[in-house]
Order: sequence, then structure tokens, then C-alpha cells
Amino acid sequence: MKLFTLPNLFTGMNLMCGIIAIVFTFAGRIDVAPWLLLVAAIFDFFDGMLARKMNLSGELGKQLDSLADVVSFGLAPGFIMMVVLVLCLHGDAPFYINDFASNTHFELQNWMNSVFYSAPNGLQNGSLYLPFIALLIPFFSMFRLAKFNIDDRQSDAFIGVPTPLNTIFFMFFPFVLQSEFSAIQLYPSSYSWLLNEYILSGIVLLMSLLLIAELPLISLKFKHFRWRDNEYRYSLLVGSCILIFSLFVWSIPLIVFLYLIISLIEVRIKKNKQNEIQS
Repeated sequence: MKLFTLPNLFTGMNLMCGIIAIVFTFAGRIDVAPWLLLVAAIFDFFDGMLARKMNLSGELGKQLDSLADVVSFGLAPGFIMMVVLVLCLHGDAPFYINDFASNTHFELQNWMNSVFYSAPNGLQNGSLYLPFIALLIPFFSMFRLAKFNIDDRQSDAFIGVPTPLNTIFFMFFPFVLQSEFSAIQLYPSSYSWLLNEYILSGIVLLMSLLLIAELPLISLKFKHFRWRDNEYRYSLLVGSCILIFSLFVWSIPLIVFLYLIISLIEVRIKKNKQNEIQS
């Protein structure tokens, strides 16, 4: 059994990107950590493709992939969203220092001193511990990945939101906080929905549950690049590109919603075709 094949090395790079992202997160650098997770997603996309092209698919690669994914697309986004929630504990005035990274580091250290050393910070105890709800992301990601490994229905499609897509969705929040840093300082009331820790906690819970939901979704991995059998994937790619060039960082949640909508359309069309054949 070969351990260090090229696909397995790509999986290892996925894992390393996730670990480094966690290190950056706890240094307050949630402006850098999401980029590392995007690189991890690229490695995750190509390791399976390389394994199929090189005829190296096997049980070892599947297990390594899940172990790497639970770090890069479970733990890392969970910790990043924990820090985002820490920033939102002050409501519509989360930024005191005129630099996003420095402000994040300052707020994270204050929060950790309050939680672990009982240092006063003016927050109520209920709000103080709310960021821990972000750990639902790695919790449900673990079950999602284990379910994927043993679910025969997910060979050509997904049942539930895949962990890399879930991670990309959550990376919207640190990206937009950084990109809108100056605007939030000047017009905090305009971003009150984004800075509400209870709204974000509800989003964390919803997206975590969608990981294990019995929701049929199209697979994002190409077995070939012909139009036939890939029309929905290509439609998603074209729509995503249009959104990215039009809305930049604000396109991220819309791309995730577009993916869900296209998947539901595909499922409905397939069911209609099956009903026609049976009738």
C-alpha cells in the first residue's frame, strides 16, 4: 500500500492549509485564514480527480480525505466563526482600532481573558459564551463526512450540503467584515444585521443542520468535461462567475443559494422524467 502518492500528498496539503488557518485564526488574523481554506478547497477538489485519473482510488485515500476535511472544513471554519461572533458581541460597534487585524486580535484576547480568567469586559455571561455555538460546525461536519463515506447514494451526488461548500459560505463573514471595515466604523447601523450575534448564531445552526439533512444536491466534481451530464454544473459555474464579477465578496452566499436552487431544479426534472418513463 503506497502512502505518499500524488493524490494523497494533495490531501495532505489540504490538511496543512487547514492547520495553518487555525493558527492564523487564534492570532486574530481572520483576514488571512479564509484564503488558506480556499486553497485547501482547491487541493480537495484535485486530489479526487488525480486519484481517478491515475487509477489510485482506494479506501486509504477516502479515509485520508475525510480526516483532512474534518480539520479544513470543520474545525477551521468553526474557529473562524467563533472569532467572528466574538467581534459581534459588542453589537453595532465592534471596531475600536483602525486596523482590522489588530482590532480582531485585541477583541479576541479580551474575550479569552474574560472566559478563561474571569477578567471583566462588560458583557453578560449569556453573551460571553455565545461564540461557542460555532463549534456546531465541526460537530456536524464530523457526522457529515462519516455519513458520506458509507452512504452508497452519494457516489454521483450529495445528500446534504458538502463541507467545503459550507466552509465557503461561512468565509463570507470574515471577508465582508474586512472589506467593509471602514464603512462599518462610519455607518454601523447599516450593518446591524451582519453584527447581530443572535442572527449569526441562527445561521450557524441552520447551515450545520443542512450538512446532515436528507437534501439531494448535485456533485461538484467532474468525471468528464462534456456538456452532457454536466449541464447543471456548468450552469452553476457560469452563474457563479457572473455573481463574483458583479458583487465580489457579497456574491458568496448568493452562490451557495444558487447551488441549492439548481440542485432542487435538477432533482425535480429527474423525478418528472422518471415518472414519465414509469407511466
